Amino acid sequence: MKQIVVAGASRGLGAAVAQHYVATGEKVISLSRSPSPHGSWIRCDLADPSQVEAAVVAISGKLDVLVVVAGIWEDLAFSPDYSFTASPAEEISRILTVNLQAPILLAKALLPRLGGGGRIVLIGSTSGLDQIGTPEVAYNASKAGLRGASQALAQALKGQGITVSILNPGDIGTDGVLAAKRDGTMRGGGSLPMADLLSAIDFLLTLSPEASFCEISLIPLNG
Repeated sequence: MKQIVVAGASRGLGAAVAQHYVATGEKVISLSRSPSPHGSWIRCDLADPSQVEAAVVAISGKLDVLVVVAGIWEDLAFSPDYSFTASPAEEISRILTVNLQAPILLAKALLPRLGGGGRIVLIGSTSGLDQIGTPEVAYNASKAGLRGASQALAQALKGQGITVSILNPGDIGTDGVLAAKRDGTMRGGGSLPMADLLSAIDFLLTLSPEASFCEISLIPLNG
């Protein structure tokens, strides 16, 4: 049985990841601001470094995996109404804090618990890839930065036997996403089944401690 920390586990992709690993018999610790119904929940606002530190203290025992799924975006992101000039400074700052600073601080705080053979899996986005062509400035910058952080963490931690990977999925076809694409409140385009994201994480967790897969991008082909 692996002990897995899932950050951002109260809803969306994070809740699906936590639910998946509870169902497969792993011990899941869910970190999020609001309660998570999956695993053992610890309240943690990832935008607040003091809460990150408190959450880490509340986690006991050796960890096998840290999965950081937490992510936020601009109020009108992915819609035809998004405007960079209308995005408040506070919104931009919080996006960069939650999506980029928090994963780095959380990984650093949990290093003593991970030890040799531990894995860190960061969930990025195709919005962070080069020349992606979408206009959400803060969100795209945070996800591009997360790719850089993943590459640097992999180098910084390889001497400790900890592997770091980042997954960059396109839109995941949840009911909410599909409905928003149909009614025009979200820009159109293809979407991926949730099962593909879960399968990609599963693949990473089945690798031996001697292997590392640095980056996987999941690109929808149906739109």
